[in-house]
Formats: sequence, structure tokens, C-alpha cells
Amino acid sequence: MSYYFDRETDTKSNEKIIHVEINNNIYNFYTDNNVFSKKYLDFGTRVLLEAIDITQIKGSVLDFGCGYGPIGIYIKKNCNCDVDMVDINQRALALARRNALLNKVETNIFESDIYSNIKKKYDSIITNPPIRVGKDTLYKILFQANNYLKDDGNLYLVINKNQGAKSLKRDLEKVYIVTILEKNKGFYIFKCQKH
Repeated sequence: MSYYFDRETDTKSNEKIIHVEINNNIYNFYTDNNVFSKKYLDFGTRVLLEAIDITQIKGSVLDFGCGYGPIGIYIKKNCNCDVDMVDINQRALALARRNALLNKVETNIFESDIYSNIKKKYDSIITNPPIRVGKDTLYKILFQANNYLKDDGNLYLVINKNQGAKSLKRDLEKVYIVTILEKNKGFYIFKCQKH
């Protein structure tokens, strides 16, 4: 069985367009089988985007695990910043490129296995991380992000209470200054400031 965090998929394509409202603006996205949250915008992603103060987002942004692109596209539409979007899933990357065109934004979209193809540091890294990859890989994603943030950079992420939000917060506090921006229906939004 293929997962949305696999590079290639053997799942048959069944493309569709979904219409999404975020902060009173409409976005259209192509989605397909074997990408995360193909039928609608994932609630955790929505809470994450609506919790972030976009007036604070500037400079360079990395959308880690971009899927079909809602985070990076939303940020680029609403902030004066440069946005890189990465994923391992080839189908998701192809969709993200089409969705950037569909929503009339210019972003840099490329494949990266965790941070293997990341060559610079960012003011912000924003992610709805792939929890199902397991704790070891999840912790690599979240803790190695520190190496790709500028000195005053921030990692923004969403995690559900049932997926270990409280213990993750304790662990993140060993590396970051962690602020809870929002709690909504079990979803926690963390802002993790490099220090």
C-alpha cells in the first residue's frame, strides 16, 4: 500500500478540484489519490494557517511536506516573502506546481527527502508534519529544522493532542522556545523559536 509520504505511488490517479475557504478567501486546488487530505483541506492545516499571524511572516519560508500545496500557496498569496515548498511524494509535487499556477503564485517547488536538498536557512518553516512516518522520522523533521532556520527563525507546526502534543512540546522545549498559538478541537499549533 502506498502512503502519502512515499516517493512513488502505485495508486491509480483520480484527480479532482476542491474549493477551500481560508480566512475568507477562496482557493482552488487539484488533488488526487495518494496525497494527504485529498477531499478537503485538513482541519489541522486550516487551524495552523488561521493561527499564524501573517504580518509576522517575511523573508524566506519553507513549506515542509507541502503535499498539493495549500500552506505554501496560502502564505505566498498573503505575505511578501519567498516560498520554497518540498515533499518526497512525486504526485503531490506535480499537483503543487499546478496549484501554484492555478492560484497565480510563484513559488519554488522541489523534491527533498527530509532536508537532503535544502541548501539555505529560512525565516520560517511551516509544516503539518506526516505523523504516520513514526516518531524517529518525525523528530528528525522537527528537530533538524533548527539547522535550517535563521538565528531568529521560527518553526510553525500543528499536532493533535492524541498524537502526543504534550510530550512533543516538552521535547521541543529542549531546543526551541515553544509558544502555543492555538488549541482547537484537539489540534495544537506550536510556534517554535530558535534560541
